[in-house]
Amino acid sequence: MNVLAIIPCRMASSRFPNKPLVKIQGKAMIEHIYLRSLLSKKIDEVFIATCDKEIIDFCKSLNLNVILTKNSHERATERCAEALIEIEKIRKKKFDVIVMIQGDEPLIHPQMLDSLVNPFLNDNNLQVCNLINEIQKKSEIENRNVVKTVMDVDSNAIYFSREPIPSNKMYKKMISYYKQLGLISFSRKSILNFIKLNPTNLEIIESVDMNRLIENNIKIKLVQTTHESKGVDTYEDFLEVDSLMKDDEIFISYNV
Repeated sequence: MNVLAIIPCRMASSRFPNKPLVKIQGKAMIEHIYLRSLLSKKIDEVFIATCDKEIIDFCKSLNLNVILTKNSHERATERCAEALIEIEKIRKKKFDVIVMIQGDEPLIHPQMLDSLVNPFLNDNNLQVCNLINEIQKKSEIENRNVVKTVMDVDSNAIYFSREPIPSNKMYKKMISYYKQLGLISFSRKSILNFIKLNPTNLEIIESVDMNRLIENNIKIKLVQTTHESKGVDTYEDFLEVDSLMKDDEIFISYNV
């Protein structure tokens, strides 16, 4: 099985512009993600996909695999699908599983990526897996930058929302909330199918790619991890991640 990791990123961000190249403990955020992805035991190759010359030049200066994509993509999944097509031309081979790693997840653990590939080894019909973990901080439940999800009895996603789901308005006991992590794996067929589907109503309302698949009756297997990952959506997130990175064991292993 050939497994490709693609890291979509761009300089334009309404909440934190230019964040892919912001320095976290001396290394650009995108470099952290790339190096940590290489530590996965299940991933064969890693590419960064971007529409920005600054990122292209940065990656080439460090000999990081990078591919130029269009600047018209609204969704990260669309950018990854375009990148996959071009990478397969360059490598002259097809990849079976594509792992999308959002370009603002600098604290990912390699085992998180392994856990997204493993389900494909046991199920030939699997289409999409999305990593989740249980929300521990009450502030994250109300935070619109944290995408929440609910699942069915088979751990397939029912819906993704920026609102607290399920609602606690009529239920007073403790509720477990789960957040979507920016780590998603696709079969080759499913990611190429994504770009053939028109954007959907709930996808646009929530600004969540995966709702497009749900609205088209495509199952998304939710894979829970106990590893913590902190996405960088704002400058305040960056300050927290910069502090956490100092003593991070994975960072220590590649910061030589």
